[in-house]
Amino acid sequence: MPGYAVLTNDLQRDLVDKNSQRKANVERMTPAFVRFLTEMRTLGVPIVHLQLVYDEGDKKIELHEGRIPVLRGTPGAEMLPEFVEPSDVVMEKKKDSGFFQTELDSFLSSRDLDTVIITGMQAQVCIQTTAADAHFRGYNVIVPSDGVVSTRDADRDRALEWLASYCAVVLPMQELSDRIRQGDPIDFTPAALP
Repeated sequence: MPGYAVLTNDLQRDLVDKNSQRKANVERMTPAFVRFLTEMRTLGVPIVHLQLVYDEGDKKIELHEGRIPVLRGTPGAEMLPEFVEPSDVVMEKKKDSGFFQTELDSFLSSRDLDTVIITGMQAQVCIQTTAADAHFRGYNVIVPSDGVVSTRDADRDRALEWLASYCAVVLPMQELSDRIRQGDPIDFTPAALP
């Protein structure tokens, strides 16, 4: 049976509140996503929250309204509390991918976790880059179709299509929970490219 881990991306106040559409999409996802995370914890699946944290000296930062978002030590960098439990792991990242210059690969491999469930936002940026980096490192990748958001639905849909065609199995959260609970295997055979 695979060793699963859930990775959340960027569920932080400065990032979620960047605009009204992004905030509304996260709020819409929240009830089902909280249930999913609770079920994963019940099943013994570790939850790793990837927390984007910027330092003032980083020269490649997208400013929000003229200021640096998710700046280390600010309230805007904190994880949204509704998603985090004390048993979870919060791991800082400095760029889009959760694997770029972080301890994520070491954390997963030291626990024999070979399958990552990548959630959060933005589907076309942090979800795609983290999924591709996981794939390059030999992990099985699952992206719950209703466990990721983008500001624009079209961006999310395009990202999910790309992920499913390249490096990830895309399923709804409930189906994934049911399959993990029942021990049903998931086929990770890569899709044949045209």
